[in-house]
Amino acid sequence: MTITALVTVLLKHVGLLVAGAFVLLTISPVQELNFKKNSIYNRLFLIIFFGLFGILGTYSGNAIFHSIANLRAMAVVTAGLFGGPAVGFGAGLLAGGHRFVIDPWGFSAFPCSLATILEGVIAGYIHLRYKERSMDWIKAMIIAFAGETMHMLLVLLLSRPFDQALELVQVIALPMLIGNTLGAGLFVHVIKSLHEFREKKDSTQAQKIFDIANNTVRYLRGGLTMETAMATANIIHQRMPVAAVAITSASHVLAHVGAGGDHHLAGKPIRTNATRKVIATGKAIFLRSSTHIGCNHSDCPFHSAIIVPLKKSGAIVGTLKFYGSMDIELNRIQFEIAKGLTDLFSIQLELEDIQIKDKLLAHAEIKHLQAQINPHFLFNSLNTIASFCRTTPDKARELILDLSLYMRKNLDSSRGFVKLESELEQINSYLAIEKARFGELIQVQIDVEPGCNDWPIPSLIIQPLIENGIKHGLRSREGGGTISLIIMRSMNMLEVIVRDDGKGIDQEVLSSLLVDSGLQSHSEGIGLRNSNQRLKQFFGAEFGMQINSSPGKGTSISFKIPRMEDYALSPAG
Repeated sequence: MTITALVTVLLKHVGLLVAGAFVLLTISPVQELNFKKNSIYNRLFLIIFFGLFGILGTYSGNAIFHSIANLRAMAVVTAGLFGGPAVGFGAGLLAGGHRFVIDPWGFSAFPCSLATILEGVIAGYIHLRYKERSMDWIKAMIIAFAGETMHMLLVLLLSRPFDQALELVQVIALPMLIGNTLGAGLFVHVIKSLHEFREKKDSTQAQKIFDIANNTVRYLRGGLTMETAMATANIIHQRMPVAAVAITSASHVLAHVGAGGDHHLAGKPIRTNATRKVIATGKAIFLRSSTHIGCNHSDCPFHSAIIVPLKKSGAIVGTLKFYGSMDIELNRIQFEIAKGLTDLFSIQLELEDIQIKDKLLAHAEIKHLQAQINPHFLFNSLNTIASFCRTTPDKARELILDLSLYMRKNLDSSRGFVKLESELEQINSYLAIEKARFGELIQVQIDVEPGCNDWPIPSLIIQPLIENGIKHGLRSREGGGTISLIIMRSMNMLEVIVRDDGKGIDQEVLSSLLVDSGLQSHSEGIGLRNSNQRLKQFFGAEFGMQINSSPGKGTSISFKIPRMEDYALSPAG
């Protein structure tokens, strides 16, 4: 056979081997190969995988002078670059050992087998040096070319008689250099391209999951209800190429969006046997026939379904379902997306319980706060009213009404959120009593931007700050001073500023005031500390209070409250 004909034969077999590798690498379980698996089982699998391709490479050429023109190097070089020295050596030993076994007495058997092993080991050490950057087609071609050059030199050095070895090398050197060099480059390029494609696919899948989760999280905070399920199903259906999306409880359909809505009705008991099976077993399933879905409606359009359980604290509370039809088929990627979404949804449903506990704790803290404020304030107020009863009865009646309004608002405020208007009424009642006690020592300035009165705010969030400002700022300052309340809109936030020109706060005390340390005694600034803690419980740490103070120059406390339409207002609000 001429050199040109041998080159042609080897290049044809390069194409066949690379095409075969591509097909195998796109199906399970071979497609699970990646750069991060270092287990003994994975390495054995790689050795066998590339070793077998090395063996196939032995049969890719023709017998020449009792030797074989081959493509073993393209497989073992790729093995070493992909899996390191152990995989390169193993694949080389498998392919090279096979070469020796099939013709142990051939005059070139030993150098050919040895060259195959050395090529795998050398490529493996290149992997150690360059790590992930080792999977480069240029590096593969250089190593294969150098390896096959070494191969030819070993044949010349170790094969006898020398004249036959020289004649053999003159015929097979160029074809094997070309075939293995191009083959190694193509083999590495195919594996790297498939790996990058899978990474991109996984990234797209993750992005889709996070996009859906980001848009549904605000609904699932309210628990698994028909309203939240419908909103969630709509969001998923808009973003996923499926015929329909359904969400169920453990017994009823909560939402169904898409095809089949004429008989898969929200609020009705679950129709399909498959859904009941998932709820009973807690195992996700992918069904590919209408028979397995088990809908008893004669015109049901669904031919495939993905059903994944929704869990809360380990218990099955419902399911998420994707349906496919004749026109819209489901696939394994959607199955994985569904499982990822239910994991996120389950976490959010568990967080709902935590949020409820936080709100209950916040309400309990309000009651505790009231229990500390009311006795002090009530005792002092009654003494003030008693003094006015003797001198100015009309003023005493006004103060009794202010005290009555203040106490009623204070009792109502333990229920949660109120309108700003209601909080301001309570503040005005409180200030009227304080001004009656201290007269001109306390000046008040209140500036509220129009249109803010109906803004929902946590109850008893501003009044304690006003009280702290008067008690610790103004009353302890000779000559009194001014307490200011400024409320305005800032984008979609309500900005609140409480300011006084009193004695200020020492830096040591200031640094400890906003530290979350539970409820403290009334004398230690309970108003500021607990108002701040409740703000963060309701809205997040970023909504905590900002405080600026200098001894002798006063104190300014500011915070922002987002517009939260879904918070229930107390009857007082």
